[in-house]
Amino acid sequence: MEMINAIGRRKASIARVYLTKGDGKIFVNGKTFKEYFPQQHVQHNILDPFATVEAENIYDLNVKVNGGGFKGQAEAIRMAISRALVKLNADFRSPLKSKKYLMRDARVVERKKYGKPKARKSFQFSKR
Repeated sequence: MEMINAIGRRKASIARVYLTKGDGKIFVNGKTFKEYFPQQHVQHNILDPFATVEAENIYDLNVKVNGGGFKGQAEAIRMAISRALVKLNADFRSPLKSKKYLMRDARVVERKKYGKPKARKSFQFSKR
């Protein structure tokens, strides 16, 4: 098996994942994923595609991610890992698709409108 790469996106984050045969090491931007994402629930986001297809500690990952915050980055990585696993084995598609890991979540922050303090919030209105 050679290297398999995939791209995942979420909010303003873009993640490139390079998957190779190995023993479960995951590096994100040169650090281990536990150093890069110290929060437990975010680490779970990254490992969940492997748990879904029961492929833990079989593949090494090298991840390059930029843009956005830690939650958007983690979800972009999750999508990229899922896409790489589907490239590896087509049988993994249905369990990952049922958990919606292959679907791009297109929700982004709404832009601020002029004449308003935020995107939709208005200043207090006084009739009299």
